[in-house]
Amino acid sequence: MTKIQFELDGKQVEAINGETIWQVAKRQGREIPHLCYSPEPDYRPDGNCRACMVEVEGERVLAASCKRTPSVGMKVKSASARAVAAQKMVMELLVADQPARETSHDPDSKFWHWAEKVEVTESRFPAAERWQGDSSHPAMSVNLDACIQCGLCVRACREVQVNDVIGMAYRSHESKIVFDFDDPMGESTCVACGECVQACPTGALMPSVMLDENQTRVTYPDKKVDSLCPFCGVGCQVTYEVKDEKIIYAEGRDGPANHNRLCVKGRFGFDYIHHPHRLTKPLVRLANAKKDSNDQVDPANPFTHFREASWEEALDIAAKGLVKIRDEKGVKALAGFGSAKGSNEEAYLFQKLVRTGFGSNNVDHCTRLCHASSVAALMEGLNSGAVSAPFAAAMDAEVIIVIGANPTVNHPVAATFIKNAAKRGAKLIVMDPRRQSLSRHAHLHLAFKAGSDVAMLNAMIHTIITEGLTDEQYIAGYTEGFDDLKERIKEFTPEKMEPICGVPAETLREVARMYARSRASLIFWGMGISQHVHGTDNARCLIALALITGQIGRPGTGLHPLRGQNNVQGASDAGLIPMFLPDYQPVGRTDLREPFEKLWHQEIDPVRGLTVVEIMNAIHAGEITGMYIEGENPAMSDPDLQHAREALAKLDHLVVQDLFVTETAFHADVILPASAFAEKSGTFTNTDRRVQLAREVIKPPGDARQDLWIIQEIAKRMGLDWRYDGPADVFTEMTEVMPSLKNITWERLVREGAVTYPVDDPHLPGNEIIFTTGFPTESGRGKIVPAHVIAPDEVPDDEYPMVFSTGRVLEHWHTGSMTRRSSVLDQLEPEAVAFMSPKDMRRMQVWPGDMVRLETRRGAVEVKVRSDRDVPENMVFMPFCYAEAAANLLTNPALDPFGKIPEFKFCAVRAERTEVRTAAE
Repeated sequence: MTKIQFELDGKQVEAINGETIWQVAKRQGREIPHLCYSPEPDYRPDGNCRACMVEVEGERVLAASCKRTPSVGMKVKSASARAVAAQKMVMELLVADQPARETSHDPDSKFWHWAEKVEVTESRFPAAERWQGDSSHPAMSVNLDACIQCGLCVRACREVQVNDVIGMAYRSHESKIVFDFDDPMGESTCVACGECVQACPTGALMPSVMLDENQTRVTYPDKKVDSLCPFCGVGCQVTYEVKDEKIIYAEGRDGPANHNRLCVKGRFGFDYIHHPHRLTKPLVRLANAKKDSNDQVDPANPFTHFREASWEEALDIAAKGLVKIRDEKGVKALAGFGSAKGSNEEAYLFQKLVRTGFGSNNVDHCTRLCHASSVAALMEGLNSGAVSAPFAAAMDAEVIIVIGANPTVNHPVAATFIKNAAKRGAKLIVMDPRRQSLSRHAHLHLAFKAGSDVAMLNAMIHTIITEGLTDEQYIAGYTEGFDDLKERIKEFTPEKMEPICGVPAETLREVARMYARSRASLIFWGMGISQHVHGTDNARCLIALALITGQIGRPGTGLHPLRGQNNVQGASDAGLIPMFLPDYQPVGRTDLREPFEKLWHQEIDPVRGLTVVEIMNAIHAGEITGMYIEGENPAMSDPDLQHAREALAKLDHLVVQDLFVTETAFHADVILPASAFAEKSGTFTNTDRRVQLAREVIKPPGDARQDLWIIQEIAKRMGLDWRYDGPADVFTEMTEVMPSLKNITWERLVREGAVTYPVDDPHLPGNEIIFTTGFPTESGRGKIVPAHVIAPDEVPDDEYPMVFSTGRVLEHWHTGSMTRRSSVLDQLEPEAVAFMSPKDMRRMQVWPGDMVRLETRRGAVEVKVRSDRDVPENMVFMPFCYAEAAANLLTNPALDPFGKIPEFKFCAVRAERTEVRTAAE
């Protein structure tokens, strides 16, 4: 890098090319006032507040140090009489319009700290007329009487998060910050990411929880703890602010995954842990409380079905029931569901308990319901289920394909990097039957017919091969199976596929050419790809696209299945799946099984276990009669919920370990109160393969205990001699049998906070981009597997004429057991809704807010309808997080034959208007 020598306050200093005077001064330990400039990542300098003015010798006017770059030989004075006078004058003019500090919205703001430092806290000038406050938003308060129009909130919203809600409006002295068309914040299109609050230097934008009725800050933390966000697979780093052992606010940290950014869930969704429904004592089912699949238990008053018990009694009952079934009915009569919300250490111990304490491989978790088919295809083709590049690789890509995913809802912070890339000129292609907010930034949106992914993708592959757009050198050096693909793809011409997928042939060709010809192309996909009976085939097509064009293993290229929950990657890595030991080592391979048997001092069943849906079927068949479920809620997440709930109620013995009395816990014999994310320490692996350390922020409430402790206590009572003092001990054992963790130690994670695997050396950073020199297969080549068009298991007909699909909404997560107990998130999206196109609603003569009855071959629900232009005609989309209108009562349990994942994204449904029932007077 070019070094520029210049003089700063009489001292010779060096600036790196592109560095500003302010940045050099900061590095030299000199503080220059600044308000409109934020040194945080991704905030460009604006230079409009003029608080950072410095004097440059030989120049007539002062220069804004936040924007001005030095030149060779320049002489700068940051604290000359002239510069200091200008800085003081700017501050005095700004102070004039501020509320008095003692009653201001944030007396501890950046603004007041700088006023103190420049010794100007009062002003001679009259105050200008200011605006009324706005408290319309559940999470944030707007008080523009403290606004200095620095523009940081505008840059935060438009340039960092790219939500385009905040702007400047009007002219001259009437100019002001506005939301959309000067709407109240709570009525605007604001998605409540809170980036503007984090950026605001004055308190004009504040978390409402910190203010009293006079809009004055009264809440200050007594400690701050660095940890992680508990929701999606992005793995944002967070600083939690705590007051009296209660989390009051979450602020983004400059972690490698988020660079200070958060979404509404990460910033405002933390208070579920303080909800009055939290379990604080073990519960045991009452002797007269018989199980029923349709039974309802009030989480606020579970004592209609359960009684409190001591830990000793509850653990004894829990373990004895499991041991009795194991010893009397055999090891295959037990099964366990672990959690993708727990730590790597918890996942590892849980699968170890099932394999050594239960004696079988009947262990699974929610990966079976999200990316099982993606992993099946990736393991088949590349012998690795991991993403090949991080989501931040979007910033290096020329073409970005997002297919079967809605990142702005499911992975909002990852979506910001995709939007940043699109703003910089990358061509974004969104492929999904539904449009989405990311479509606004897209070069093209391909609204293909639901369930026709393979037809569309094979047409693209056909174009690339027939037009000679393949990377012949890459194919020859790094792949196998291309000739078979070349032969089989002949029938998939864009013209033949157009009527099947609904995308014009020329558009298919255009996208194929863009993807193949670009310097760097990157594919992101989500559960719109995986949750089909042909999900593995969908993923095979994406892998083939990357392999035949060489769009993998370089910056800005690759394959990235966006992971759903915060630790679904880590839980899968740790072996919480029925066919693999930790690190995806097949249970049937003797050579791979023996190191585990030696370490665990016990033989391991060589036969793969049952998956989530297979376990439910086995319960109905009388083959499984006991289960231990830790942190999962299959009574809400499984397809065909009535079938799943009947299975849970049929069990002779069910142990549930969770934070609340969930719908699954309704059917438990013992409920063990667990620790929430912020109440534990451990490692978590995000969608980028980044292993990160979460730290305990507060203690669990009442008599709730650490999950790691609970799992060990069950293990001890099942005859296992485990002696782990904490997560560090467990992690150390994991490194002995998991090659992916080579060169990552607990001490290194404590020191660095995050390390991406694989790591070549203890002193080197991890490899964010993998497959640079081949694949971890026996041949070192990626295997191309052709895919054929397979129809969804259940297609619309005269009786059920519409398509039903499920997913998430921004404000809620998974089954809603956490987010629906968050006050802000539940206020933003408080009730169950189904989304339909305006045309379908007009045809049915229903209007927004009307009730509709949705019925499939498995069940029916009644729910309010919401008009959504993004939903195509003849489709109903419904979030699955609302227990009062559980979408999975309707979904089809038909499985992908390879990944064993249910077809959540497609089944046939009938929608009818129904009258709103009013409660009896």
